[in-house]
Amino acid sequence: MKWTEPAPLRSTAILPDMHPVVARALQQRGLATRQAVNAFIDPQAYLPTSASQLPGLVQAVERLEFAIRRRQSICVWGDFDVDGQTSTTILYQTLHDLGAQVTFHIPVRDRESHGVNLPILQEVINQGAQLILTCDTGITSNPAVDYAHSRGVDMIVTDHHDLPPLLPSAFAIVNPKLLLEGHPLATLSGAGVAYKLSEELFARFGCPELSIHHLDLTALGLVGDLAQLTGDTRYLVQLGLAELRHTRRLGLQVMLEMAELIPANLTEEHIGFVLGPRLNALGRLADANPAVELLTTSDGVRARVLATQLEGLNSHRQLLCNQVTRAAEAQLLADPALLAQPVLLLAHPSWPAGVIGIVASRLVDRYRKPAILFSSPPGQAARGSARSVEGINISAAIAAQKDLLINFGGHPMAAGLAIEPDKLPEFARRLEKTITEMQGAEKIEPELEINGWLSLPDTNLELAKALEILAPYGHGNERLTFATHGVKIQSSAAVGRNREHLKIKVVDEANNSRTVFWWNGAEQKDSLPVERIDLAYSLRASDWRGVTEVQMELEDFQSIEENSLEVQTRQIQIVDYRNSGDPLEILATLQRQPSTMLWAEGKEKQKVDGVGRADLAPAEHLIIWTIPPSAAELFKALEIVQPEYIYLFANTDASHQLGPFLEQVAGLLKYAINHVGGRISYATLECMTAQRPETIRKALRWLVSSGKINLIAEDETGMVVSIPILMGNSPELSPQLEEVRALLQETAAYRNYFQKADKDLLFQK
Repeated sequence: MKWTEPAPLRSTAILPDMHPVVARALQQRGLATRQAVNAFIDPQAYLPTSASQLPGLVQAVERLEFAIRRRQSICVWGDFDVDGQTSTTILYQTLHDLGAQVTFHIPVRDRESHGVNLPILQEVINQGAQLILTCDTGITSNPAVDYAHSRGVDMIVTDHHDLPPLLPSAFAIVNPKLLLEGHPLATLSGAGVAYKLSEELFARFGCPELSIHHLDLTALGLVGDLAQLTGDTRYLVQLGLAELRHTRRLGLQVMLEMAELIPANLTEEHIGFVLGPRLNALGRLADANPAVELLTTSDGVRARVLATQLEGLNSHRQLLCNQVTRAAEAQLLADPALLAQPVLLLAHPSWPAGVIGIVASRLVDRYRKPAILFSSPPGQAARGSARSVEGINISAAIAAQKDLLINFGGHPMAAGLAIEPDKLPEFARRLEKTITEMQGAEKIEPELEINGWLSLPDTNLELAKALEILAPYGHGNERLTFATHGVKIQSSAAVGRNREHLKIKVVDEANNSRTVFWWNGAEQKDSLPVERIDLAYSLRASDWRGVTEVQMELEDFQSIEENSLEVQTRQIQIVDYRNSGDPLEILATLQRQPSTMLWAEGKEKQKVDGVGRADLAPAEHLIIWTIPPSAAELFKALEIVQPEYIYLFANTDASHQLGPFLEQVAGLLKYAINHVGGRISYATLECMTAQRPETIRKALRWLVSSGKINLIAEDETGMVVSIPILMGNSPELSPQLEEVRALLQETAAYRNYFQKADKDLLFQK
């Protein structure tokens, strides 16, 4: 992919209490005020949008209230994916709790496909249904709505899929696609729409507090359907995750137990990669109607039986996905010309229709172009699942061939369709032409935004934890992508239940190493380069089996020559004085220049009358007298100073041994106690010890927790401490001190690298 960087920011002053990387990311998301930031990270600071702003919702609620009070029979008609299952459950349980006469129906994929199937609808009405309420489906079910109307039965359509040219003549249509783009409710999925309907119903019946019990299912549906996490959608997922961590649903409790997940640590990733796939497996390979029972039952034995069935189906789904993936790759290998087309279009009579969408997604990830896979059993219509890339509206491309299709529907990034097998060749030719026209004269090149460049030592648990403030992640709020320059792949090994993933060990020139996971990358092991590369990855704090550690996940890699990023610091003129004979004499000459900033820390700061990192300011000339503690501090300084010339020295007197370092910190604290009432800033400690912020904070936390100092007060800039300070010559090691020692060793390794590396490499992110 083509790597890009967001526009540089001059300052993150509105967020001084946050990690600089996090502060920068929040501003890049357009959050320019503290109020906006608070509303983004804290759902309690967000003002939710009234459900009544959804077009058609008030009308739908009034009709449902009438049906409840008149004891009319209501049928909730859902869909078989996780969004449809949770939507159905939310509405069914809400209506049941309000005393309605209510049943539900979720189509069986093999027999009915998506939407409202006319023969089944006829059966439902014959059985006495007087009102049909759809969820996550129905927006293209015009014939079904007309049939119900002919039988004197009203239909309320709640959906979130793209609008057809002619809307069905339902009693009410509730679809966020009817809102203007940018509206806080515009990105709701089916479960989100169902929740807002439930919220308004409970309010109308005088029990608004009951709606919160459906937030866990709402989060499952929104994340499982890859909804764009902006506005109220993000807000509902934030609240839903909190509810899910303490869910009272026996079915979910058993699912979490079987998946070996710790409820208190649940994130959106656990929904997307653990819970969601299990529920989806039910709809892909069997009948999804039991999902509603699983999510509502109060019988622990029944919950365990149903959850066990899910586990088995999910394992079978994984096996089928791997088989179809290998078969699809075999077709591409046998006919490489297929890869030259603007869309990958593959078909096979024995491919299960329930998994071809997953495999299409895998092909999109690997080949960076739209993919459509068809299941085409003999004598039946071919059913297709499509996935796309940014810039290609696959739903619109398919709709342009609607005269060839039996049915279709979907989103810009994903769609489903059915077609007679003999029309597939013509469909392929026309679709290729349509997508070529969409691409225009210039081929769309997939882009990967690099949010920052880090050294390997900077990819630590403290940063990974700091990034979690941006969660939940997803479409519209993607996880940050970082890059490290000039690493080499030392080893790799296949891991996972089916050995489908790669565990890669990378090292930099200072011999720092990290482990990187390449999900579903085992089959591409041969593509790993042997030369040094620029590595792009995301960071997260993993809690696998209760052990919290930093986890790096591969996004992309490029040989250094291929990297298309123009690094700003390469335009700066760098003068190297690291091995000069008389550095003080050279320094005296340099200081006579106007607009010069002398950066020095530790004991060297007073020796040359320099400034620490907290006191840097814009200047034309930057003298780096002492070696920074990490690449992160170096690039922060460059962002502040914005120099045109850099003069490079390599002095340092910082201690990298645990005992002496702790003694130095204790000495600085004693001075603060004796002379300034115990008040000391973190910036002062960082500058005087010439260490990284995380090293200082971890050392202080140990001093406080071990009783070496008494903590009187603390804020984002520093702390007030008091006696006693009783330091031994060799403090007993603890997990906290092990972290401090590891950080000191990483800084020592970086400084050793800084002294020896080519000057230009030092300033390549």
